Amino acid sequence: MKALLYLVCTCLILQVSHAQSPVSGIPDLKTFKKTIDSSEINLRTRRPPLIGLSAARNANGGSAVGSAYIESVIKAGGAPVLIPATTDVTALRQIVANLDGLIMIGGEDVNPLWYNEAPLQQLGEVDPLRDEYDIKLIKLAADRNVPLLGICRGEQLINVAFGGTLYQDLPSQRDSKTLVKHGQKLPGAYASHIASIVPGTQLEEIIGSGNKGVNSFHHQAVKDVAPGFRAVAFSSDSVVEAIEAWPNHPILAVQWHPELLTAGGDTTMVKLFRFLVGKADTYRQAKEIHERILSIDTHTDTPLRFRRPGFNLANRETNLVNLPKMEEGKLDGQYLAAYIGQGKRDPLSLDTAVQRINDLITDIHRQVEANSDLCELATTPEDLARIKKAGKKAIYIGIENGYGIGKDVANLARFQKMGATYMTLCHSYDNDICDTSTNTKKEWDGLSPFGEEVVREMNRLGIMVDLSHAGESTFWDVLKLTTVPVICSHSSAKALCNHDRNLTDEQLVALAENGGVAQVCILNMYINNDRKSASLGDVIEHIDHIVKVAGIDHVGIGSDFDGGGGLIGLEADNDLLQITVKLLEKGYSEEEIAKIWGGNFLRVMKDVQAVATK
Repeated sequence: MKALLYLVCTCLILQVSHAQSPVSGIPDLKTFKKTIDSSEINLRTRRPPLIGLSAARNANGGSAVGSAYIESVIKAGGAPVLIPATTDVTALRQIVANLDGLIMIGGEDVNPLWYNEAPLQQLGEVDPLRDEYDIKLIKLAADRNVPLLGICRGEQLINVAFGGTLYQDLPSQRDSKTLVKHGQKLPGAYASHIASIVPGTQLEEIIGSGNKGVNSFHHQAVKDVAPGFRAVAFSSDSVVEAIEAWPNHPILAVQWHPELLTAGGDTTMVKLFRFLVGKADTYRQAKEIHERILSIDTHTDTPLRFRRPGFNLANRETNLVNLPKMEEGKLDGQYLAAYIGQGKRDPLSLDTAVQRINDLITDIHRQVEANSDLCELATTPEDLARIKKAGKKAIYIGIENGYGIGKDVANLARFQKMGATYMTLCHSYDNDICDTSTNTKKEWDGLSPFGEEVVREMNRLGIMVDLSHAGESTFWDVLKLTTVPVICSHSSAKALCNHDRNLTDEQLVALAENGGVAQVCILNMYINNDRKSASLGDVIEHIDHIVKVAGIDHVGIGSDFDGGGGLIGLEADNDLLQITVKLLEKGYSEEEIAKIWGGNFLRVMKDVQAVATK
């Protein structure tokens, strides 16, 4: 039984002969090559997305994949490629970086030690190296949001990799009297039982509602569904037949073998492969767009973590912002905020605040200098394009909370020389500059006299005025006073989420008239009134709303990562490419996406700095 199961799941080693036309006798090589050039090479044919296939290991330790997987991908319009079974992360990461989609194939049992269970006697054949290879591959693909389809063992591994558990052996762990026969004797092209599709799921959109005939070659199965996933199909004995993480993560997995059904002529199961290929094609488009455009996230609070022991911006640590995650998310530029919370406003406290901002900016410089081969400090719009062309990431500096300049406008020029290009006038409490949106005290009813001096000096120096956190009265006072466009570095739409930190439609219209830009904040409480359910889809709706109210020239992205930002589907820098994927699916053009991802913000920076140079 184990040998049959292995044979069905892994099938044949990768071959190329299946794609060749049969020929009689010995072909003439010269004629054969000419035929390829004349009939099969067409530059106008759209490049098919590259679909990686995980590998089983044969008796000699070689990498193998069944021909049915290959044919199913080709039939769906993709270009299949075998990923060798290696545990070398450097090699796998480079391979995954070039993929547009990934299929995790079937095969042996999964070792229960991966989900902290002792092996049962009924456990089948396991391959420790393959388990390690598969889990690494799943993580690396998930890090980049590569569209992912799991099949049989692939479904089980995906569930385990994201924190779920398995039945090690259905017959001994479930009531065998009510179990469907999950290890069929029929060939794989034939269905042996029914899977009931859960309504309202992505799987239902793909293959339709109701009951579907599926094949079955397994004795392990999903038990506890991994966090962030949901079961979307069941057999009649309530065994989970499919799981998905859509719409916020491009991951779908099924317990059956759709590739064998597809090879047998099934017209329903091929839709799973067409769906994956379609998602992979959009993902590929998003990656290609990011090669051509400039992208920048205008607000993060990562410098607050810089003094943790061993911190390095080049390490892919637990913080949400770092250089590896920027690379995975195709992000070109990152603002790091020198943030200080509001404190006392006596002379000693103000001096301490100024020194704190100085120290934070110095820390940013140290991180950039320590990783000068990977990133550079940027202070102008032109820097972003130059640094990207050099193959590095651009690091910009902003100051969050004008409390950090004390009561001396000369500190603005001081911090500008250190690289700061914008300043958020306040934070969550009124300060000497203005009233905040959060505190209802309204000490100044807008800008203070000192605040007016600050805005004028920022205009003169070419430092962008940031009105995120500012109260409405402050917002209106600044717009009356400023001679250049302003920004809201991390603010969303109040019409969609009624939070005092967000901008009303009236403010958005006025911001557009000013020539400014609102950078949508990826912080759950600013995105959805039910903060626990805030998701990537909600962020797209905020962008869409601002476009409709203020226009496509007045919206961007300011994540607030490492300062509270992050929600379902957008958890760190590496997820930011998903915004582009969703915008493409919503019908946005490359030109519009380029404006959202940086064009609008860079235009404001250019306008502000241009006035200062006159």
